[in-house]
Amino acid sequence: MSAATAAAVPRRSAVPEYDFVLMWIALILLAFGLVMVYSASIDIAEGSRRTGHNSAYFLIRQAMFIGLGIAAGFAAFQVPMREWQRAAPWLFIGGLGLLALVLIPGIGRNVNGSQRWLPLGILNLQPSELMKLVAVLYAADYTVRKAAFMHSFRQGFMPMLIVMLLTGFLLLSEPDFGAFVVIIAIAMSALFLGGLNLRIFAGLIVLLIVGFVALIWSSPYRLQRIVGFMDPWADPFGKGYQLSHALIAFGRGQWFGLGLGGSVEKLFYLPEAHTDFLLAVIAEELGFVGVLAVILLFGWLVLRAFQIGRQAAVLERHFCALTAMGVGVWLGVQACINMGVNMGLLPTKGLTLPLLSFGGSGIVANCIAIALLLRVDHETRCLMRGKKGA
Repeated sequence: MSAATAAAVPRRSAVPEYDFVLMWIALILLAFGLVMVYSASIDIAEGSRRTGHNSAYFLIRQAMFIGLGIAAGFAAFQVPMREWQRAAPWLFIGGLGLLALVLIPGIGRNVNGSQRWLPLGILNLQPSELMKLVAVLYAADYTVRKAAFMHSFRQGFMPMLIVMLLTGFLLLSEPDFGAFVVIIAIAMSALFLGGLNLRIFAGLIVLLIVGFVALIWSSPYRLQRIVGFMDPWADPFGKGYQLSHALIAFGRGQWFGLGLGGSVEKLFYLPEAHTDFLLAVIAEELGFVGVLAVILLFGWLVLRAFQIGRQAAVLERHFCALTAMGVGVWLGVQACINMGVNMGLLPTKGLTLPLLSFGGSGIVANCIAIALLLRVDHETRCLMRGKKGA
């Protein structure tokens, strides 16, 4: 082997084939979420007959969900992005089918007035969580296919509008307003990044605002949430119960928290402490520092998703670019809504904190999303390495 060849080998092998930073961010969030889910749920599990008074009930299930999610993510990573693009329309049709199936009496499971789950023995499938992932792929594929018509309302925007209205009808029938908001954000971002005419986009923003206001105004329980959000202390045992206890948790945590396991609000005061209001428990036990760490990790994750998308766009791999950015929008918007609800900045909404909150469908969908990011980055690195070698 010549000296030049010997020198080239270590330089080539030194180039990483995966984004290890992104992978470690995701793994840290999953591990941290596992610890906090256990801390937030231990007393609830001990006092519940449904869990068999097993204090580790939610810990065991969350660990199982994470294992299943990592396995699903590993499998998803093996699939080339061109195959995801080919399958995107069919996956979207399948997602719509699951959303319709969950509404059929006797098939879908109703919990707390919402029919969002399909019972699968020891697991419950929540189609709306998988629909977020499918929406990312479909919106990216649609935008690439319709790239030449992004200036046209009828050809570029109208077909997506019809599809989103159908999706929204099914989600609001459950009801799952939060998932609908996230999916709309995904579709809007894909159209915007794909070059949708700015006039059409601006008009769409106005229509969305009017539509969301109408949905809230026409629904008594949503309107009550807005009222409770405006002044939770006016009815702390009624409309403002969840928010008032979340704010108490934040206030008690101060800078460094009461210590892991030290939360009082999780003791049957704060509803859904291990799911929707996990951040409030983090705030009470780990304080401002713990909450800031979570925010920074999510900010880093979203930033990396957009960087991966931009790198793919430079190589004119537009589906990959829009998929990566769509994942960033999904996880970023959902995290912001959940954090805003916990902090009293947004009305109460049933959205979990991605990668952290308890839930099987959400964890699996999030892990597959991270795997897609890693796959886009991997293919981009391979192409760039090939170009440099040539």
